[in-house]
Amino acid sequence: MHLILLDFTWSQLLQPQFYIENGGLWLLLFVVFAETGLFAGFFLPGDSLLFVAGIYAHELKPGEPGITHQFLKLFGMEQVRNEYVDLIVLWLLISICGILGNMVGYWTGKKVGPAMYHWKDRFFFKKKFLHDAHDFYEKHGGGAIVVARFLPIIRTFAPIIAGIVQMDKKKFNYYNIVGCLAWVFSMLFAGHFLQKWILDWFQFDLKEHLEVIVIGIVLVTTAPVVYKLFFSKRKPNEPPQTPA
Repeated sequence: MHLILLDFTWSQLLQPQFYIENGGLWLLLFVVFAETGLFAGFFLPGDSLLFVAGIYAHELKPGEPGITHQFLKLFGMEQVRNEYVDLIVLWLLISICGILGNMVGYWTGKKVGPAMYHWKDRFFFKKKFLHDAHDFYEKHGGGAIVVARFLPIIRTFAPIIAGIVQMDKKKFNYYNIVGCLAWVFSMLFAGHFLQKWILDWFQFDLKEHLEVIVIGIVLVTTAPVVYKLFFSKRKPNEPPQTPA
């Protein structure tokens, strides 16, 4: 542990393999909970961490049990291990933490929200934003909660905002569960089976090129957000055409 602390750099917090190699399953679960439920967790890796977790679900190294082994060993279930059991167990555990994380975010927003409607307008805050967000969640709230799961940073704040604008709790919980199950499943299984397919067909081990994979995932998942922020512009209203 002393050597790990000596070699530690802050940039490692953005590397998913750091959490898996040094904390295993339990740190992985906490990171997912924090990234989806705690305001300060927005910088933590989400998509890339799940993708890499899928790669290491069954084996950390050839012959060495994967990260799910810690949970199965706790209940004396090592004998039932195989790649599918490992993936399903990991999918359910991570999904539970992600669902609970969003519930904490929603609860936090619901507690803070009523007071925000009495705040004075400032440069970075206007009550109009709250009313606009409320209308948006009333109309697109379910879809927004699901889609937000697949967008870094946004998935941290979406449940908090849903709580602030008092989104219906039952509706939030339903889409929270659906969105989390879909997000975790897609990332875990994509990482695991893409690793197998590429290794079998091209003898190319993704474990040896994790940095490139992480950068690729970050670019793919953040591209829609960046495009929306900087390049999406509303079309100006066209003047009414006069009849000929």
